[in-house]
Amino acid sequence: FPGGDMADRFGMNSQIGAGYMFKTASNWVFGFEGGFMFGNSIKNEESILSLIETADGNLIDMEGIYADYNFNERGYSAILKAGKLFPVFGPNRNSGIVVTIGGGYLQHKIYIEHKDKTAPQISDDYLKGYDDLKSGFATNLFLGYLYLGNTNKLNFFAGVDLTMAFTTHVRPYSFNQMQYNNDHYTDLLTGLKVGWIIPVYRRAPKEYYFY
Repeated sequence: FPGGDMADRFGMNSQIGAGYMFKTASNWVFGFEGGFMFGNSIKNEESILSLIETADGNLIDMEGIYADYNFNERGYSAILKAGKLFPVFGPNRNSGIVVTIGGGYLQHKIYIEHKDKTAPQISDDYLKGYDDLKSGFATNLFLGYLYLGNTNKLNFFAGVDLTMAFTTHVRPYSFNQMQYNNDHYTDLLTGLKVGWIIPVYRRAPKEYYFY
């Protein structure tokens, strides 16, 4: 669920990604993760290409017919994380409530999908003038439950994830707004995060005795 300035442009989205987490013997956790963001809920679509569309809201391509295109949301994040595991409500001391905080990078844009590339107005470098690409430093907070089973067959985590990013425009000039981009934004993302874990345990070294 987007919030802040991000909610003015996008609706709900989803993320999929992977990460690595290391847990110490004292239950401190450290790791990193990356996610690919995607969605198809774009607000105010009619304003994105309004200066180059016809009166009925279409775009004429090189063949003189209406171009086929649509709008989507795309983005990605990369976060370094650290936190603490509190071993409660679990089958062992590796399971329980986990809290992490982190910092990293967030980027998002309007992805104009134009497969045929028949309209030069939204092709190649011209496309960059309309994608509203933003990026910046991001902070992250996660509160959830981590479960590592005794038989190593069922391992997962689930919880609430909050990301706050301080972004600026990557493109220096907006074709649609006909102005240079100098504004700063505060983007929020709040959602449920669920993941499957493949655990790798350290094994104690074997002791050898010589007599």
